[in-house]
Amino acid sequence: MSANGEKLIELIDLKKTYRIGTESVRALRGVSMSIDENEYVAIMGPSGSGKSTMMNILGCLDIPTSGKYCLRGKDVSKLSQSRLARIRGGQIGFVFQSFELLPRTTALKNVQLPLMYMQVPRKKQRAMAALERVGLADRMHHHPNQLSGGQKQRVAIARALAQEPDIILADEPTGNLDSKTGDEIMAVLDALHASGQTIIIVTHENYIARQCQRTVRLMDGLIESDRLNDHAATAESSGDPAREPAVAIAGTGGSSAEASERPVL
Repeated sequence: MSANGEKLIELIDLKKTYRIGTESVRALRGVSMSIDENEYVAIMGPSGSGKSTMMNILGCLDIPTSGKYCLRGKDVSKLSQSRLARIRGGQIGFVFQSFELLPRTTALKNVQLPLMYMQVPRKKQRAMAALERVGLADRMHHHPNQLSGGQKQRVAIARALAQEPDIILADEPTGNLDSKTGDEIMAVLDALHASGQTIIIVTHENYIARQCQRTVRLMDGLIESDRLNDHAATAESSGDPAREPAVAIAGTGGSSAEASERPVL
């Protein structure tokens, strides 16, 4: 929560209906929840549950049919596409399953690319610093075809970080990776969260969700459950809301599937 008591994200009775031919598809049916600064949240659900629609709305790629999406206390639900684009550029960093890197461009220039549309100084230095944070200082002049899958995803994370966003939205960030590499990518995200970054992950993998603080499960466009995961619940009950910081970029840590119930707002 911010110093003035505002939630970073607040969704109020959010609904989204799509028209497909003559039919209406109700992707979200009235979702209400909030996310504080420096939370680490997994959004899960089967195909058709509404998780991709929620991700698009959280990322200001789409707007709800009704209800409110407040970002830092400002209702962004009905903003124009140009104003949503400015929010995406300044407040939200995206990490995609398929990396979305330009193949003929170096890692450094891939990370710099979003900054070209922003009025910020020292673009190259910011991009270099972001690559250093994800352990790729020695790979910044390599092209994507010279990088492993895990390194490509680190470039994608660095690209999101270079914008200095309020939120990182990661859509199946380990989906195209083997389990060992996926663990390394999760360790990168763990370390970023430990440094204060708010992270929201869409995943279908239970073991990925368990590494987050909190898991929100959707079913048929509604929140089925919203729980603190066991390590977060233990920290909260002991009066220490902070997670144990990651000590290295590479590596992984396990956690059990037990969870503590969190009320749905």
